[in-house]
Amino acid sequence: MKKIEHIGIAIRNMDTANTLYTKLLGVEPYKTETVESEKVKTSFFRVGESKIELLEATDPDSAIHKFIEKRGEGIHHIAFDVDDIKKEIERLQAEGFTILNPEPKRGADGKLVAFLHPKGTHGVLVELCQDTVDGRSAADRGKNEVI
Repeated sequence: MKKIEHIGIAIRNMDTANTLYTKLLGVEPYKTETVESEKVKTSFFRVGESKIELLEATDPDSAIHKFIEKRGEGIHHIAFDVDDIKKEIERLQAEGFTILNPEPKRGADGKLVAFLHPKGTHGVLVELCQDTVDGRSAADRGKNEVI
């Protein structure tokens, strides 16, 4: 794990939260998008080398909606940047961690993502994030391929 990639915050209303975090951080979000597979809208703020991701449910069946109903708004997960998500998943499984999605999936902000079960991380949902180019990780592209 190279660094903390972002902190995810579950919120009820994106417009209200964007206004608040713009005032708090002194910057506008640099990116907003909907991740249909996760039934969520996201908004990203950059603060120095760190990022904050706001997450609003788009469906009552989404994990974010269920999280807010159970715990209220607040920190949902911490994400770590990794070079090779598949190798990191293998390493963490060998260490005894439970991976919620052993096959990385597409997440927000052009990343491949996988999550560790919070029961094995002292109640913290941990996300692994790997940058991609055209939806493919560096490990999945040919070494001789020009990017």
